[in-house]
Amino acid sequence: MGIDRRQFLQTGLALTPLASPFAGLMGGMNSFEAMAAEATTLKISHQFPGGSATDGDFRDRLCQLYARELEKRSNGSLKAAVFANSSLMKVKAQFSSMRKGGLDMSLVPLNYAGGEVPEVNIGLMPGVVTSYEKGAAWHKAEVGKALYDLLADKGVLLVSWIWQAGGVASRAKAIIEPDDVKGLKVRGGGREMDMVLKQAGAAVLDLPSSEIYAALQTGALDAAYTSSTSLISFRLEEVAKNLTTGRGHTYWFMFEPLMISRQVFEKLGKPEQDLIMSLGAEMEKFALDNAKADDQQVASIYTKAGGKAHDMSEAVVKKWQDIARETAWKDYAAKSEGCAKMLKLVEKVL
Repeated sequence: MGIDRRQFLQTGLALTPLASPFAGLMGGMNSFEAMAAEATTLKISHQFPGGSATDGDFRDRLCQLYARELEKRSNGSLKAAVFANSSLMKVKAQFSSMRKGGLDMSLVPLNYAGGEVPEVNIGLMPGVVTSYEKGAAWHKAEVGKALYDLLADKGVLLVSWIWQAGGVASRAKAIIEPDDVKGLKVRGGGREMDMVLKQAGAAVLDLPSSEIYAALQTGALDAAYTSSTSLISFRLEEVAKNLTTGRGHTYWFMFEPLMISRQVFEKLGKPEQDLIMSLGAEMEKFALDNAKADDQQVASIYTKAGGKAHDMSEAVVKKWQDIARETAWKDYAAKSEGCAKMLKLVEKVL
C-alpha cells in the first residue's frame, strides 16, 4: 500500500502546510503544480441530501469542503466531484464498488458492508460505543489498527474517522426502555441492532435511512433508529412525534467514515496520497463538532414541530447494553475468528 494513514498521521504532518514538503522540486515548481496539467477528479458518493457550503446535512458539507480544499491545496491537480442523495449509485453498492475501483470515494455507514465483510458490523454494534470519547479512543487503539488493516486488505482505505450518536423517532409512544418496543415495527439500522430489538419484542425492518420517511408516513414503520443528523436531514419530525435523543447517554453510535478505493489511491502520486490522508484527518474535527451540535439541534426541531424530545439515563443505557451483550455481541463473536478478535479489542477500549 502506498501509505499507512495511521503512520502518516503519527509523523505530525497532518496539520502542516501541505505544499511545503514538495517546494523546490521540478525546477522550483512543487509537484502539485507539475501535475496540474494532468488533473485527476475523484468522485465522492453519499446517500444524504445535498445542500450548500454552509447549510444542510453536515456530511454533505464535509464532502464539499473536502473537495474544495483538495483542489485548492493541490493547485488544481486533484479535484473531487460530490454526488449527494445516491445520485451516482445506490447506497448499498458503494462499498463493493470502491473495493473494485469502480467508485473513488464514499461517506457511508460502514455496517452497510456487513454482508461482504462481517467484521465491519462492529461499526454499529449497540453498546460498544457510548460516547464520542470512547469512539475517538478507537483511533489510536489496537481496534483502530485492526479495522484499518482489515479494510485495506479488502481494498478500501479509511480517510476520515466519523462517529455519530443516534436516536429513535417514533410515531406514537416514546421509545426509551426496552419494553417500549414490544409489538412495534422498528428499523434498527443494522443486523446487530435488529437482534437487540427482536429480543426486546419488536418486529424489525431493514432499509436505508433515506427510506425511513416514507415508511413512517405510511405506517410500514412505527419507529426508526438513525443518526441525529439523519433525523434532521430527512425531516422525520413531520411523520414521528416522539424522539429519544442521542445527547447525553446513548448506546447507539454509528461509524460512518469517509473512505477511498485502495486501487484508486495507489494510482496517485505520493504528494496526492499524503494530501488525501492529512486533509481527511483535518475533517474529523469538523465532523465531531457538527455531530454533537446535531444531537442538540434535533431535540429543538422536534419540540418546535409540536413533538416531544426525551433523553435516556445511564441506567436505561445499561439495560439496552445488557441485552446487546447477550445477543448481538455473542452472535457477532461466534461468526468468525476475525469477529471474535475485533470484539475483544473493542472491549479493551470499553
